[in-house]
Amino acid sequence: MLDKLSSAFKSGFDKIAGSIFLDSKTITLIVKDLQRALIQADVNVHLVKELGDKIKLAAADEKIKGIERKEHITKILHDEILSLLGKEKHEIVAKKGKQTKIMLVGLYGAGKTTTSGKLASYFSKRGLKTAMISLDVYRPAAASQLEQLGEQTKIQTFTDKESKDPLAIYKKHEKELEDFDLVIIDTAGRHNLDKDLVDEIKSLTKEIKPDYKLLTIQADIGQTAKSQAAEFQSACDINGVIITRMDSTAKAGGALTACNETGAPVYFIGTGEKMNEIETFNPQSFISRLLGLGDLDGLLEKVQSAMDEKSQKKIKTKLEEGNLDLKDFQEQLKQMSGMGSFSKIASMIPGMGKAKIPEEMMGMQEDKVKKWQHAIDSMTQEEIKNPKIMEKETARLSRIAKGSGTTSTEIRQLLKQYNMLNDLASGTDIAGMNATEGLSQKQMQKLAKKYGKKMKF
Repeated sequence: MLDKLSSAFKSGFDKIAGSIFLDSKTITLIVKDLQRALIQADVNVHLVKELGDKIKLAAADEKIKGIERKEHITKILHDEILSLLGKEKHEIVAKKGKQTKIMLVGLYGAGKTTTSGKLASYFSKRGLKTAMISLDVYRPAAASQLEQLGEQTKIQTFTDKESKDPLAIYKKHEKELEDFDLVIIDTAGRHNLDKDLVDEIKSLTKEIKPDYKLLTIQADIGQTAKSQAAEFQSACDINGVIITRMDSTAKAGGALTACNETGAPVYFIGTGEKMNEIETFNPQSFISRLLGLGDLDGLLEKVQSAMDEKSQKKIKTKLEEGNLDLKDFQEQLKQMSGMGSFSKIASMIPGMGKAKIPEEMMGMQEDKVKKWQHAIDSMTQEEIKNPKIMEKETARLSRIAKGSGTTSTEIRQLLKQYNMLNDLASGTDIAGMNATEGLSQKQMQKLAKKYGKKMKF
């Protein structure tokens, strides 16, 4: 996501921090690099020029001396980038017991139906009883697609493939929808924001009274997002925007900054094709990730999106009781895989974003996790419930390796990781572990001594 922009930001901040003297030549080079990267990310050229002028003006201020100048320019650079993206994080307010309705609007091909499934999954994992309803009566596959997404995410979905009246479909299911905390409403699109589309959205809004009307825009339209957001805001009074396809375009900077210019806040961004690859858009965290400084809030959000509330409680109880078996461990591996690629996860961990970890190494770790899952599938119930028998009877390792396309060494690595997790959870190996404060330095040393390099996974 915006790799060139990220590299330019990191380079600019590093040059400021590493310069003995911040002379005009150094500042000019930094500004040029940043401007080039912003333009490549499709940010409006006038905004790019304004940013450069402000940095140059700050650097020319002779009243600022020594290290204070570096701090001052760094802060201006950070604040101006933040201003381009939107200073605040905007969130959907939804609670149990009080129904919230979210209606998605937009043109053809923006990804409304897929985003409906992602949003439903996102809020369902956070404990809200969620439903989806398809009011797109023009695209033949729309209702079927939403039904498939509902089956995939285990979300109740309401459709009517015969009716050509979106309002009638809603009225038909209105009573049933009252049982849900959150209702996601997928509407039809058009090739353009024509009168028919505007009239339909206004009619649905009048009857349904959605709490949020969110415009879905694909990131690859770049600066065109500005006119689209402005037109929808004027015609349909939208609350905000969801930007899709953030992972597959260099023009995402244009879409993000364009929406901010219209005053239409970005609520969510789509970061991949999987159902859990959607994030709340937090400008501060977004910049932090671009600079390689991590995003712990985003990482926590990914963990919550990968596993529902019920599953989290179940695993937590098993960990506390020390009853985690290999099937549970396998489920954890699957959930981790659902969070996205290792490189995406690493970019959210403070310090890891700047670490130059080869892409092939990330791929190797992902392959290792897949092999571990295949190995567990090849085990008997006895082996899953009591993994220690595999350590005693090595013939079992050979059989499992042969059946799963792995090696005995890889299965031993799997058992090491499983044992480490159990030891951490049960405290049998680490006396005095405080669940609230975490591990002391002495406890960490004890753990490191036992597992050594295996902890680096």
